[in-house]
Amino acid sequence: MPDFGPSMPPFAELAPGVRRIVAPNPSMMTGPGTNTYLVGEDAVAVIDPGPAIPEHIENILLKTEGYIAWILATHTHPDHSPGVVMLAERTGAEVLGIPAPDRASQDKTFAPTRVLADGDALDTDEFRLEAVHTPGHASNHLCFRHAGLNWLFTGDHVIDGSTVVINPPDGDMKHYIESLEKCRDLDCAALAPGHGEVIEDPVRAIDWIIDHRLEREAKVLAAVRANPGLTTRELVPHVYKDVAPHLYRLAERSLLAHILKLEGDGVAARADERWRAT
Repeated sequence: MPDFGPSMPPFAELAPGVRRIVAPNPSMMTGPGTNTYLVGEDAVAVIDPGPAIPEHIENILLKTEGYIAWILATHTHPDHSPGVVMLAERTGAEVLGIPAPDRASQDKTFAPTRVLADGDALDTDEFRLEAVHTPGHASNHLCFRHAGLNWLFTGDHVIDGSTVVINPPDGDMKHYIESLEKCRDLDCAALAPGHGEVIEDPVRAIDWIIDHRLEREAKVLAAVRANPGLTTRELVPHVYKDVAPHLYRLAERSLLAHILKLEGDGVAARADERWRAT
């Protein structure tokens, strides 16, 4: 059996009024599976129903006894939002989030009844969830701050124990780092990620990701300076010496995100998709 990260209980009560179900979709990209969060007791908000797996949707309904009033999606990648349609049809719940951008690998079935912007909030008798727009991993990515607990549900913006792929053109490394800094400045007590366990030291975790990205950016720039005229594919072995060749395709997407940021910063340029330092 492949190792897709730490073993996690399929269901857990994390804090008063916050429960987590792990969707049965473990993989290299999703780790143990997508985390679906149930917020509230009398009327429940479901954050990220995950993929459209019937047994997972049935489990959500079972754990909430069907008292679902709201469904929220952090973003529209296929491991986070396709279950929204099935759950909404069964419950009539209000759907909140940002529609999918017109890109590949996006869930075009996601149709929010309420489109959220940065700073919008879902206020209920039990809790308040505040939308924090965090583009970078996806242009329509939202995190949700639970005001009472001061927890941030981070979707794929911050995950436990790893980093996420930033895949242009919808993924944007400059926006990603800026959004990480925005989340760090919220000074939350904990992060509830889309994959993995609750992160109880948010500043340390976010700073680690930022430092890791900036270190990788420096390696990209050094490789471009040492090897002018290479394509992103040709640059991958120079930058990702710690990555197995079968992962080069994914590594190239992140390398492209880094080099596009460097281009925007004015320190790299391209001609016929071959790169040089400026």
